[in-house]
Amino acid sequence: MTKRKSDSSAAEAIGQEASAALEYSIYGLLKKYHITMTTAESATGGMIASTLINVPGISAFFQEGYVTYSNEAKVKMIGVNPETIERYGVVSSETAFDMAESAARIAQTNAALSVTGVAGPDGGTKECPVGLVFLGCYLNGVTVTERHIFAGDRQDVRKAATTRALELLKECIIEAYQKSEH
Repeated sequence: MTKRKSDSSAAEAIGQEASAALEYSIYGLLKKYHITMTTAESATGGMIASTLINVPGISAFFQEGYVTYSNEAKVKMIGVNPETIERYGVVSSETAFDMAESAARIAQTNAALSVTGVAGPDGGTKECPVGLVFLGCYLNGVTVTERHIFAGDRQDVRKAATTRALELLKECIIEAYQKSEH
C-alpha cells in the first residue's frame, strides 16, 4: 500500500488555514473595538507575536512583544514581581497573571497575552510535567488565566499554546465587548 504524501500536506494546509482565520479574526476585533495589545511569551518564544504579524495592518494594534524566556527577563523587561516567581514558581497561574498585567502596563496597551510553561522535551517534573502551560489574558483591567497540558513534542506544545492563547484573546474580547453592545 502506498501512502500519499498529499494527505499530511492537506491536513497541514487545513491547520494553517484555521490558524490564519483566527489571526485575521483577532485583527478584525482589535480594529473594530480599537484595542491595542502586546504579548509576553516564554514557552512559545515569540510564536504568538509571529502569528499575529502575519496579518497586514496589525501594527496599528499590536504594539510590541516580549520574549521573556528567563526569570530574569520577566522581571527586567516587563516588571514581573520576583516574589511571584519565588512563591508560586515560574510555571504557574500567578506568574501568567503577573506577566499579562505587567506587559500591558509596560507597553501601555488595552490587552496582553502571556504564556509560561514547559515545552519539553526536558525540564518536566511530576508537579510540572512537560506540556504544562499557563496562559494569561489581560483586557481593560480584567485578567484571566488558564491551565493546560498539551501533548506532543516541543513544537506541538508551542503551537497548541499559541493557538489556545489566540482563542482566549478572541473569547475575552467578544465577551467584554458584546456585553457592552447590548
